[in-house]
Amino acid sequence: MPTFDFLQLDVFASRLLEGNPLAVVVGADALDGAAMQRIARWTNLSETTFLLRPSQPGADYRVRIFTPRQELPFAGHPSVGSAYAAIDAGGVPARPSLLQECAAGLLPVAVEGDGATRTIHVQAPAARIAPADAALREALGGALSCALPAAAVHCIDNGPLWIVCDLGRAPAVRTLAPDLAAIATLCMARGAVGVSVFGAQEGGDAAMAVRAFCPADGIPEDPVTGSANAAIGALLHQTGALAKYGRCYVASQGREVGRDGRVEVRVDQAGGAVTIGGRCVVGVRGTFTLD
Repeated sequence: MPTFDFLQLDVFASRLLEGNPLAVVVGADALDGAAMQRIARWTNLSETTFLLRPSQPGADYRVRIFTPRQELPFAGHPSVGSAYAAIDAGGVPARPSLLQECAAGLLPVAVEGDGATRTIHVQAPAARIAPADAALREALGGALSCALPAAAVHCIDNGPLWIVCDLGRAPAVRTLAPDLAAIATLCMARGAVGVSVFGAQEGGDAAMAVRAFCPADGIPEDPVTGSANAAIGALLHQTGALAKYGRCYVASQGREVGRDGRVEVRVDQAGGAVTIGGRCVVGVRGTFTLD
């Protein structure tokens, strides 16, 4: 029976139980996609990743990313956590720059600090951004129980497809009580992984409050979401709205589900490339044996 090293860690947090959990199966080259999907359904976390030998020149490692329902070409907290796990497991050196291979391509990874203070930043794929049509905006407004201006809603594809909504200010984000069944129906119809909302936060250690809902994938509310935060950063760059937050800002996510995640978002001024990053904490180390 094949046995693999296994880690479960919290991503975007400096203390255990505050971030977004990620399961990582190390040295998973013997597993096919069907087995990976079964394992992801079994862990029942928002994502499970599998570390593999790279297949492209220059890559330091390869990662495949699965929700309980499907494989994703890119996701933020799995990419940050997988880079941390690859270093922790000794598969790659802890040098300042790494290159991650995933279904979305080769993505630069920056490693800062060491040990408990190590921070991982991953560059997200370039985002394709389109304003939502009237039918989508109306359906989303119904699911969120609020009227949405035309400029508030966009469809953003940076690997997964997100429906992103600017609610203006953090209190509107924090108090939102969405119709999750309606969001699931909407996401299935539009091929989106979920709906993400954001708003400016005054005071504290974060500039923005973010929430992400992925009920179609069995995740009513994701605790801390890297790809959604990267999508928001790309949207702010394209619309010229970054001045409110700055090109390097921190987003707060997860409070509504008992977490306290922090995502560091950096937007390159010249080309608009977005990196998302944060700390990780390992909670479980062991082996996974597949019968």
